[in-house]
Amino acid sequence: MFNPTAGTTSSARRHRVILLRGHNVSPWDLRPWTLLTDRYDVVVLLTPSNEFNVAGLTLETRAVRSVRDRFPKGRLGRAMAYAAGERYIGLEEALAGADIVHSAEIHTWFTDQAARLRSKLGFRLVATVWETIPFLGSYRWPRERRYRRRCLNAIDLFLPASERAARTLLLEGVPRDKVRVSYPGIDQERFRPDAEGTGDREAEAGVERHTILSPGRLVWEKGHQDVLRAVAALNRGLVPGAPPVRLVIVGSGPEERRLRAHARELGIQAAVDFRLSVAYDDMPALYRDSSAMVLASLPRRGWEEQFGMVLAEALASRTPIVAARSGAIPEVIGDDGSLFEPGDWYGLAVALRDGPLSGVPGARSRPSNDRVERYSLQAAAKRLAAAYETLA
Repeated sequence: MFNPTAGTTSSARRHRVILLRGHNVSPWDLRPWTLLTDRYDVVVLLTPSNEFNVAGLTLETRAVRSVRDRFPKGRLGRAMAYAAGERYIGLEEALAGADIVHSAEIHTWFTDQAARLRSKLGFRLVATVWETIPFLGSYRWPRERRYRRRCLNAIDLFLPASERAARTLLLEGVPRDKVRVSYPGIDQERFRPDAEGTGDREAEAGVERHTILSPGRLVWEKGHQDVLRAVAALNRGLVPGAPPVRLVIVGSGPEERRLRAHARELGIQAAVDFRLSVAYDDMPALYRDSSAMVLASLPRRGWEEQFGMVLAEALASRTPIVAARSGAIPEVIGDDGSLFEPGDWYGLAVALRDGPLSGVPGARSRPSNDRVERYSLQAAAKRLAAAYETLA
């Protein structure tokens, strides 16, 4: 197991790492850094306008304001901040003493702001990159073109979250020796079932009927509507030989009303359970009680599935995966899941019938140990530490 203190001495100076995520600081994204705090001083800049609840974040935070904080909440406020030129206020002071500044993406205002301070303050700049579409300059807004140009020149090390993102960076013009794939990691012990629970098993108490889990924000591109259609096809006999199923949709977002209406139109509202707010500690039980986890992501202009953290959670839970062939999904699950074409709800229904629904309810999968371990917190922290060592 990775020991974040290995190779250090009590007299060695601890390098300071400052994490920039704009208004997108989230505990689940930053968990790998919690294993590095014995080796590095890790600080996260946190704005009043942050989009996520950070109650579970155990890293040190430093309050810093931004232009966004001057405007009302919501879409209008975000648009006003963008028009005014979004930026941290007092970032130079906040970054004083940093050895490494770790930001995200090559087109964001906060990475650009750090890029402009890099030479003056003398830190090394690292960027995690999730983006999997090589927009270059032609397919970006004018302001993001300027951000990209400055960031490409100033970033010392790029850490793409997938091989697909790495290839995107190469096409963007980043030198190969500055690109190092760094997969994210999850707390696998939280999701891992008991040893007896791996592989095929008899139905346990409370797992008497096949349940499909569809987690993700309730927005069009997450494809929940296609999961509803697949469940309707299964429950209404359109897929010969398929057993009846129930569906649990976990998430919140602007498409909730439309999705509920669609379930009623399809005549399956009694078989669909919307869980708008589920505590992270309650997610493992949902995976364990499900016969399959579905990620039905749909590409849209400017976005495709960049990783899918729920895939790593399902792998750790040994929950069978059926997912759309979108973005980085095929890379993340490899041979340890079934793929269908985005938008093909009937193909999804058939894949469920022929795969997870062909066994007993709640049967576990047998994913590759190497693939499961790849997305552990320990492996992710080890990758980050190795990247930092090349700069320190």
